[in-house]
Amino acid sequence: MPYTNLAARQQLIESLYAATAELADAIAALGAAHEQLDDQQADRLEEELFRPLQRAYSQARKTQEGFAARYSLPTQDAEPPITGAPATGVKGFIEAAVTAVIRADNELAAIQDSLMPIEVGDPELRAGLTEVRQLVNGLSHRARAFLRTFGR
Repeated sequence: MPYTNLAARQQLIESLYAATAELADAIAALGAAHEQLDDQQADRLEEELFRPLQRAYSQARKTQEGFAARYSLPTQDAEPPITGAPATGVKGFIEAAVTAVIRADNELAAIQDSLMPIEVGDPELRAGLTEVRQLVNGLSHRARAFLRTFGR
């Protein structure tokens, strides 16, 4: 069934919001883990995981806001993320962050694979999606490496 550019743009923005919300959840989970760590481990978590994720989130927000502005689409405010109970512990929070990043990356990959960004003719959107995916690339591996050496 063919769709209009307006319908495609609306679907794209909704998918972008979903991916960005996942990245926000991941940031919240890492923030919760950060609070349970000693200074040395907290600094390491911030450098290896939090900062790259924060850059990805910022780029995702910039991409979705720019896309929405270019086509006069409605914007959505992100819901405050829920981080879970403190009993989850550092490992649980980091694993939750990894899961959220994977979901965000899958959402972004689905957008790219759909070819809708090409069909609606938006090079800024395509570039933004690529950049966000590059920023989250390898984050899961870095998180697992962090957990392997956690507490040593």
